[in-house]
Amino acid sequence: MGDCCVIQKVAHIVLRAESFVAGFLLCMISTLVFISAVARTVGHPINWAQDISLLASAWLTFIGADIVAKTGNLIRIDMLEKHFPKPVRKLLTLVFDVAMILFLLILIVYGFMLVSQSWYRTFNTLKLSYAWCTLSVPVGSTLLFFSVAGKLARDLMTLVGKWGEEKAC
Repeated sequence: MGDCCVIQKVAHIVLRAESFVAGFLLCMISTLVFISAVARTVGHPINWAQDISLLASAWLTFIGADIVAKTGNLIRIDMLEKHFPKPVRKLLTLVFDVAMILFLLILIVYGFMLVSQSWYRTFNTLKLSYAWCTLSVPVGSTLLFFSVAGKLARDLMTLVGKWGEEKAC
């Protein structure tokens, strides 16, 4: 029971850190885009603002995806699903979780390959490697992998627990 509490505390700390970073990135992007638009309008464009916004958007996308997965706010299209019986819906949930884990493993592997290939490419206006942008793919996918794997483990434990209850009756 102690290990579970530690894992939950770490997950909560990670979620709070991700939420803070995501909020900061969103504010930064909004501010940069606004100031850049105003500066361009008055004839003094801020050329580097676009590259910084691109970098921040990449990280915000993947960190935000993990936040949404952890809070259970993923968008679902359940028009077809709601017509299935409950056992079929539970099975579909498990199948989709496994499919997502496999997809995330692919993103992690190929994401790191992309980082290594983009290390010597730089942003147009910054002396910064483009790998810092592409690094958001494997890092964010790894965070999301652990979130989805945890959800899958909880779903499986719930099913196993219910199977045990059914046999006891």
